[in-house]
Amino acid sequence: MGSNLGDRLGHLRRGAEQLKQEAKALDVLLSRVYDTDPVGGPAGQGAYLNAAVVFRSELEPTELLERLLDIERREGRVRLNPNDPRTLDLDLLLCDNLRLERPGLVIPHPRMHLRAFVLAPLADIAPDWVVPGLGQTVEALLAKLDTAGIRPTDLRL
Repeated sequence: MGSNLGDRLGHLRRGAEQLKQEAKALDVLLSRVYDTDPVGGPAGQGAYLNAAVVFRSELEPTELLERLLDIERREGRVRLNPNDPRTLDLDLLLCDNLRLERPGLVIPHPRMHLRAFVLAPLADIAPDWVVPGLGQTVEALLAKLDTAGIRPTDLRL
């Protein structure tokens, strides 16, 4: 999850709370919050706050994605261009050992292994998770990336 508009921490905290309810989440693990440089998108956009959430849910991946998009909309997310600044961005990265390709949903997330701002928070709470199709742990994938723009904070969700 990430935010770089408005009350960034507030958006993340509300998003995490709504996620727990909407996804009927059990055994929830929350990473610490990271302050990260924006990647791509228009010049001059603000830094992001990023975090990761791991949980169990009985929802199917497509239903879970619909709930994530609903939460984003409630937090004021408007989707015009993929790399525009956003109040809240919720990505479905992994789902057990599932590999899935459907219109609008690919699991594992097809670019997660290239994004330190995704892997650093995830490594806090699931460092040994082996990413399906890549055969490497989250921690090993993170070790291959430049983490200069990834700054851990003392903030919690």
